[in-house]
Amino acid sequence: MCGNSMSVPLPAIVPAARKATAAVTHKMSFAFVHSHGWAEAFAGIRTPHVKYICPHAPIKPVTLNMGMSMPSWFDIIGLQTDAEEDEAGIKQASENIKALIDQEVKNGIPSHRIVLGGFSQGGALSLYTALTTQQKLGGVVALSCWLPLRNSFPQASRNSANNEMHVLQCHGEADPLVPVMFGCLTVEKLKTLCNPSNIIFKTYPRMPHSACPEEMMDIKQFIEKQLPPI
Repeated sequence: MCGNSMSVPLPAIVPAARKATAAVTHKMSFAFVHSHGWAEAFAGIRTPHVKYICPHAPIKPVTLNMGMSMPSWFDIIGLQTDAEEDEAGIKQASENIKALIDQEVKNGIPSHRIVLGGFSQGGALSLYTALTTQQKLGGVVALSCWLPLRNSFPQASRNSANNEMHVLQCHGEADPLVPVMFGCLTVEKLKTLCNPSNIIFKTYPRMPHSACPEEMMDIKQFIEKQLPPI
């Protein structure tokens, strides 16, 4: 799907309760969650006019997983701030998500009515895609993640249509996999690439690499603000 040569299941979709006038695409985590789980979570907080699209990551070998195959948008070589990154894989995954955005636009939903979102690796991909696409988006929800290929910015975002985009970035203060420090570094970088007043960063005490009800309500309120009914 979306130009990927691997066999990938169709996205899990939470349909709008009435005619869809906006969409949220959510890239799932490479390790902890699956699309059906997030689809169920969104079903509990959904906004009637919004369609939620939860694409599955393809199955591929991951270096950090001792080379064994698992759902992953791109290879993860290490989790240190100076770790080598899978530049080709990140860019290919981003192109796949841009193709998904293009398809929603063809389906009649304007790009500025589309919010990208993701958890962990999916959140990283959401940020990178939003900062490099020429489609003006409705915003980004970035959960427990980081900005990949950060040293390629601001050059990579020079032609981006989303320098004024609104971002909700959330992180658990007890995250042992992607430490909250990654979130802090990411939000500081984002403020140099986008309008700082449009960046919201929220942390949650005792929350590990997962989600919590308070975070889900923050997501719901952000989506309702960015994608009001028309």
